[in-house]
Amino acid sequence: MQAGLPSAIFAGAMAVSDNEGIPGAAYVDLNKQFVDDRQPLPHMLATADRFSEDARKLGINQHDTIIVYDSSGIYASPRLRLAFKAMGHDKVAVLDGGLQTWQTHGLPTSRFKYESLSMGDFVAHFRPNLFCDAEFVVESIRSTNFTVVDARSPARFKGTAPEPCAGLRRGHIPGALNLSFEAVLDHGVMRPPAELRRIFDELSLLQRSLIFSCGSGVTACIPALAAELIGFTDIRIYDGSWSEWGARADLAVAID
Repeated sequence: MQAGLPSAIFAGAMAVSDNEGIPGAAYVDLNKQFVDDRQPLPHMLATADRFSEDARKLGINQHDTIIVYDSSGIYASPRLRLAFKAMGHDKVAVLDGGLQTWQTHGLPTSRFKYESLSMGDFVAHFRPNLFCDAEFVVESIRSTNFTVVDARSPARFKGTAPEPCAGLRRGHIPGALNLSFEAVLDHGVMRPPAELRRIFDELSLLQRSLIFSCGSGVTACIPALAAELIGFTDIRIYDGSWSEWGARADLAVAID
């Protein structure tokens, strides 16, 4: 990819079913790429060195504009967008509605090419203010400086539905509010700003500093993107999310 030209990247946390994408796009598997695979938790943000290596292998350059998208709707692409922003790269955007919307507009697709790409020159510069750990969440609860927003389903948040991963307790972080990631979407497309403002107003947020959590730090980035679109600026993702909190006996759990 030449410097200055858009780089279209497919952000896939799930397996690809058809291998079709936007012409010139590269495929990303968020189970394996841009993650710290030394961690026992899934989808943890990669170190700057690992992130740089993965980006270069995709041919990404320091000055590229990056477009991230999903095969259907919006799902994993906001996570990859925030990951790039956390690594100092601001020229990254989500394709609203993903490949499905692209095809609805009659735009062309092609099969992904998996041969070796020219190495890029991307260098990550980690920004520590977009992702946080459990200890930061604990301190934020005590100080009430942040509100935790849980993007899981209402049933999982309330503890009435079992967790999909074995060994995790039911419930939610004490003091957290529930905003399912699906609530900010309309058939895979981000809702208009007026609707998003109404949704966030219904949460009765007392401050505009938010920590978003979910099951493993992926879908939390969807309402985080929605919050950005309506003017929230102090936003963090709890990287370990419920995969960590639900497994640690030293962390309090609420059920209601």
